Amino acid sequence: MRGAAAAFRTLQRGIPGPLRRRFAMDGASSNGSEPLPAPEGSPRAGETLISEGQATILFPSANEVFYNPVQGFNRDLTCAVLTEFARLLLQPKGIQVVIPGEDHADAGSPQPPEEGDGASAAPPRVAKAGEVCEGGLRVLEALAASGLRSIRFAKEVPGLRAVVANDCSARATDLIGRNVAFNGVGALVTPSMADARMLMYQCKADREPFDVIDLDPYGSPAHFLDAAVQAVSEGGLLCVTCTDMGVLAGNNAETSYSKYGAVSLKGKFCHEMALRIILHSLDRRANCYQRFIAPLLAVSADFYIRVFVRVFTGQAKVKASASKQALVYHCVGCGTHHLQRMGKATAHGNGFKYGAATGPPVGPTCEFCQQRHQLGGPIWAEPLHDVPFVQRVLAALERSPQRFQTQERMQGVLSSIAEELSDVPLYYTLEGLSSTVHCNTPSLLQFSSALLHAGYRVSLSHACRTAVKTDAPPAVLWDILRCWVRLHPVKRERLTDTSPAARILAVEPTLQASFAIRADANPSSRKRGLKRFPENPEAFWGPKARAKAGGGISPSLQEKRKQLQNKRTQRSQGADPEPSPCKRHKEGRCLQEGELPLAPPRPGTASCPH
Repeated sequence: MRGAAAAFRTLQRGIPGPLRRRFAMDGASSNGSEPLPAPEGSPRAGETLISEGQATILFPSANEVFYNPVQGFNRDLTCAVLTEFARLLLQPKGIQVVIPGEDHADAGSPQPPEEGDGASAAPPRVAKAGEVCEGGLRVLEALAASGLRSIRFAKEVPGLRAVVANDCSARATDLIGRNVAFNGVGALVTPSMADARMLMYQCKADREPFDVIDLDPYGSPAHFLDAAVQAVSEGGLLCVTCTDMGVLAGNNAETSYSKYGAVSLKGKFCHEMALRIILHSLDRRANCYQRFIAPLLAVSADFYIRVFVRVFTGQAKVKASASKQALVYHCVGCGTHHLQRMGKATAHGNGFKYGAATGPPVGPTCEFCQQRHQLGGPIWAEPLHDVPFVQRVLAALERSPQRFQTQERMQGVLSSIAEELSDVPLYYTLEGLSSTVHCNTPSLLQFSSALLHAGYRVSLSHACRTAVKTDAPPAVLWDILRCWVRLHPVKRERLTDTSPAARILAVEPTLQASFAIRADANPSSRKRGLKRFPENPEAFWGPKARAKAGGGISPSLQEKRKQLQNKRTQRSQGADPEPSPCKRHKEGRCLQEGELPLAPPRPGTASCPH
């Protein structure tokens, strides 16, 4: 660890350190005044070339180092966000970030010198991709694997001073070094082999924080969050990916609590709740060190979530953290949800007074269907995104339309995010509301128009195709559904008296809903036909098998499914299958001819085959 910390100090002084001497190309420039050398080398036996963005890496055919092409959207989005973050931080320093092929008409330019500074002010410095920028950002990719992401940072993101590509695997670190040399980015990227947590703790102890820390682990990032919130600089950027969606989406609530300090719920809003759980976990860990987070962007895509947050220090701001978290009451019958803030902040003179919140917002049972509530959280209850920053990223994408391979999807997702109601946590889905009352599903425009006619705000969500975010209370939603059922009747004779549908429809609506289509019910991203929810480009487009330390080729997930298919029902050939009595037979309520029941028969039991 001391050797790694010494290497980081040499990077700051611009002197090649031991790690750089090991992996850098001959003739590489450390001050950015000369272009980086051209790629050299060729794949070894059993290796292939993989190209993504402007990077081309050597990759072993055996599953020794992890790589998933599905995460290409994740890496593209990170490069776009990191570029605008660099532009945001370097602009006050008089450094202009330049992207090749970008239309600079609307691009951010350095702030002009104030009056009285003299006419002989220094010309603005220009930061270009692939060159070392003095005074630029220091980036850590804590779990680099093949180093693809770090190499893309070096070749596509301007304004960087140094990039450290770290991995705890010796095979991965060796591959990172070869890929760095192959792409000719040795002046920017330094390979490192260390435990990611120890590396970040050491940087904290040496007071050499990183401006950007990227965490993209296989599974949960919970192990690294405590070190990351300490090792990032003041106002620095944390980029965190979670692929353990089974835990965050409610399948394992107890595991979610042990990892993230929040109980996940299996509701229709589970993907947005997953985003809010990881933000809550980040803020809670930062609070231990008098720090707090400010989310820039939070995205739910494919089988993972990705959040970008800035970390600041301030004891006064930390006091407000309790009022930013909330518990979730979720009805198991109709799916209605309510939020209960953990604390409250009230204006007091020129500041705020903080205290405990009052509640709960619900009674012992649901007021609509009389079913019980599940309690989840705490979750982050403040906005998920910084809308002005999202619009900056969108504007940059429009200025360089051919920059990324997943550009169309990025524009669709970010446009949908910019249109979301930022002050409304969680959402409902049209099929979820309709299935509760067993009616036909209204169209998205019809339901949104009904809410707008009623005087409430409404938006869609990037996390779910049929999601509806609105500030209307649940009573209004059910009134609209009752009015819809009047126009499209359901067969009430099939509903039991105690079912949620029967209890909801038994109440007369107090609101007369209008389903006439309004022009403002259709958001701009939907009108323009942007790719908000694109289809998977190929089969089995999802998570891949974990890399093996021994270098063996792990079977793919679809191969595992075939191997495990019907494993419980497979029997050896020639063996007589054991009879499997039905549930009624086990309880003694069903008899087959010539067979004794497993329990004493009840009166009036009829004979029937299983």
